[in-house]
Amino acid sequence: MTSTSSPPGLHRLNRRRLFGGAAGLAAATFLAGCGGPAAAREAGPPRPGGVLRVGVTGGGASDTLDPHSPAANPDIARTLNLYEPLLHWDDAYTLQPAVAEAVRAEPDARAWTATIRAGITFHDGRPVTPDDVVASFRRMLDPDDPKAPASQLGIVDDIVVAGDREVRFVLSEPSPVFDQYLGEYNTGIVPADFDVENPIGTGAFRFESWNPGQQSAFVKHEGYWRPDEPYVDRLELINFSEDDARINALLSGQVDAIDQVPLSLTEVVGSYESIKLLTSETGAWLPITMRVDVEPFDDVRVRQALRLIAGREQMVNQVLSGLGTPAVDLYARFDPEYLDPRREQEIERARELLSAAGRPNLSLELVTSPIQAGTVEAAQVYATQARAAGVDIGLRRVDTSTFFSDQYLQWEFAQSFWNTRNYIPQAAQSSMPEAPFNETHWDDAEYQAVIRRARSEVDATARAALVRQAQEIEFDRGGYLIWGFPDRVDAHQAYVGGLTPNRTGLSLSGYEFRKAWVNA
Repeated sequence: MTSTSSPPGLHRLNRRRLFGGAAGLAAATFLAGCGGPAAAREAGPPRPGGVLRVGVTGGGASDTLDPHSPAANPDIARTLNLYEPLLHWDDAYTLQPAVAEAVRAEPDARAWTATIRAGITFHDGRPVTPDDVVASFRRMLDPDDPKAPASQLGIVDDIVVAGDREVRFVLSEPSPVFDQYLGEYNTGIVPADFDVENPIGTGAFRFESWNPGQQSAFVKHEGYWRPDEPYVDRLELINFSEDDARINALLSGQVDAIDQVPLSLTEVVGSYESIKLLTSETGAWLPITMRVDVEPFDDVRVRQALRLIAGREQMVNQVLSGLGTPAVDLYARFDPEYLDPRREQEIERARELLSAAGRPNLSLELVTSPIQAGTVEAAQVYATQARAAGVDIGLRRVDTSTFFSDQYLQWEFAQSFWNTRNYIPQAAQSSMPEAPFNETHWDDAEYQAVIRRARSEVDATARAALVRQAQEIEFDRGGYLIWGFPDRVDAHQAYVGGLTPNRTGLSLSGYEFRKAWVNA
């Protein structure tokens, strides 16, 4: 039986804690001065003008404006407003045209052609040309400095100009899912002479200024290709590494919207009539990562035992306040071939596996950080569960900047977060040896062979079978302990309109603030 009570060390914020400290005093003063909830005003219909101030989780000294290397949430938010890829995942997680008005495969899927949208321009007024698209992808694939998309785009043999508005991707192998790679937010199109110190894209907002680790400012792209968007004249993104500060900034009116309300606090925050909650069911996933190339995680029995320790329903109830779905060590829940497996908590079986591995009294250090709502609390709950199996887990909490420093891919036992992807693109990002974020250092020859066959299989039925086979292998012996698919709960002032539920896992309508307006 699982309990929904808080374990030792798991502190749930309440109204008293929420309004503690200087920021809390400011919040209380604001609410009292404006008459509290009675002063709420609604967004009304779309209207142009105004400033949108958004509090975003995490970030730090390693923040970047590079469109092809975003890591923390503020990086991703900047990327999605400054730049755009050829294709775009919409709120329903379906591919839509963006910089390209069309992308089509040749019959054998060994080449794809993208047609650039007519009339689309960069922030400096220059038209987007095929040469810019070619240069953008060559920047991503630069062998001397490969960017995050390089692993899944490694099958690109050549990129050539094929017409006044056409670019042709020639591949080393068939790729029936190549269009999904072109929809990743980290594949933004930039000018051929792009300079990250003067970031120019096609996004709804153009860069004005920033202070890394603190905040960034953007102004409306007057030549944006979507009619009537963006609505606001100015966008400000403000970093918050702590939940308390972010929520107090919203309640005090210092910001107009925040991402990632701690799920244990949704009832409290949602009780204010001046605040609206935005809840989205997503394919985002929260793993504990085990580096399989170091002891004790190099023994599959240890990895299996640690997975069996997890009481996933309890973690969802306690960490996510029930606002999410238990996950069972596989990602890509919206992929048509998702296995939706079962793995119950089995403490005695975990003990048996650890004993067989010669680790009956295992002691571990789990690195945790507030990189995403619920990560620190999840570490605390899991550490409590592990004691029942004789596993002592000490927690090492670091700030988000330290977590995503040069140590990020070296942590032996840590956590992570990922947004929605289908299985093959996600494997290219995290589960293959050449993946840019192979957090678990997994290097399984059988798995790799299956994925390589799956990603080039043109026959849909055969490809589906291979995707299911790959999941079975990763489920049995992978390095991820994936415990939950969290709902995304964000919040904004009632006077902010246009933000809608989004399945991508990205907050606040996928951080697409072109859609938002303010009733100033």
